[in-house]
Amino acid sequence: MARKLLFMLTILFIVLCFAGGGYVILSDGQANAGYAVIPMVLALACFQGYQTLKKKENKK
Repeated sequence: MARKLLFMLTILFIVLCFAGGGYVILSDGQANAGYAVIPMVLALACFQGYQTLKKKENKK
């Protein structure tokens, strides 16, 4: 259950990252780059958690 949740959160944060990047580009750089960077950091954290749980389940 937690593995599926982490995978779905990873996908959500990746979509938010690209949306934030598009927003920064469309605003001619006036918007803060954090709109794209923060969701990508969260996506990487969720994906790392997903991989860790996947490895634990495969060892059993």
